[in-house]
Amino acid sequence: MKGPIEGLAKGIVDPDAAVGSSLFGGAFTFPVMTARRSALRHNIETLAAFASGHGMLLVPHAKTTMSPELVAAQLEAGAWGLTVATPSQALILRGFGVSRITIANQVFDPAGLDALAAHLAEDPSFELLCFADSVAGIETLSKHAGPRPFRVLAELGHEGGRAGCRTLEGLLEVAAAAQAAPGVELAGVAGYEGTLASAAEVRTFLHRLLEALEHLRVRRPILSVGGSQWFDVVSRELAACQATIMLRSGAYISHDDGHYREHTPYNRIEGELRPALEVWAHVLSVPEPGLAVVGMGKRDAPFDEGMPIPRGVLAGAEVTRLYDQHAVLRTAPDSPVRPGDLVSFGISHPCTAFDKWRVIPVVDDDHVVVDLIHTYF
Repeated sequence: MKGPIEGLAKGIVDPDAAVGSSLFGGAFTFPVMTARRSALRHNIETLAAFASGHGMLLVPHAKTTMSPELVAAQLEAGAWGLTVATPSQALILRGFGVSRITIANQVFDPAGLDALAAHLAEDPSFELLCFADSVAGIETLSKHAGPRPFRVLAELGHEGGRAGCRTLEGLLEVAAAAQAAPGVELAGVAGYEGTLASAAEVRTFLHRLLEALEHLRVRRPILSVGGSQWFDVVSRELAACQATIMLRSGAYISHDDGHYREHTPYNRIEGELRPALEVWAHVLSVPEPGLAVVGMGKRDAPFDEGMPIPRGVLAGAEVTRLYDQHAVLRTAPDSPVRPGDLVSFGISHPCTAFDKWRVIPVVDDDHVVVDLIHTYF
């Protein structure tokens, strides 16, 4: 079978004419998702300044974008390295030229571990961290280690959350296994507070992480925390911690008009993040008063953390259902929207937006295309 034809991507008619043209000038077909340059720059600089100002290393989660252009911008703005979820993503970032990577999961993928061990052996400047919450995880790392060890963060979780040891005793067992296993080096602890519902719960969890850290015999330990919802609480509660604090927030880079607009720490502290992503599509049908069908669906916009948010002439309308290629909207009975109108939507949850597009035009505030973002999912 032949592979994909180079240059073909959803939303683009003429890649050679794309940059420098208006989004509406004929180089793009619809639907298409755009990223606003001013918002991206603002968000990247804002969280870089926040992390630096609070003595934390920013290690943003690249699974949000998997874009070499955006990864490069984050590193240029001061990010220490990048976070990923899988060995495959780590290897792609190595292809981007990234030299510091955290895998924020326990890894059992033999081929992935062998490839990463080879990268560690071949490149002395490559730094890799990965999580573990079981002795089995440590044993797997040890089995696939090369001449340079896999550096491990013992992961602490919480009841009802995602991965991570549920007790301090369990975490210390993993830590002891890491310190005893050949080819493995214990570097610190990690946790994810993003699934907690209140600041009080986050504070309790962070203090459990600090308690775990106190039990480790590790020189210059690392404490890795993540999420785009509670980094203000993280910065306050960990201010006096002597460990190296690594913040793994990822969704901040594009923010959104839905989930993160409602849950951003900047609703509690001074400053702001700005929504960067927008999906443009045509109204395909207005079959009855108060109802419109738009040519944008699940293949084009995220829907797992809320439906797309109508903008412009559709502001106040509501997306009631999303099909593969259609959005059904409830509008005002006297809405001026007509078939053929080009309309736009904000999104909710950027982490399931970027993966729907191989190429994303970056636009200025006048919708002139100034660059193209590529994604590698």
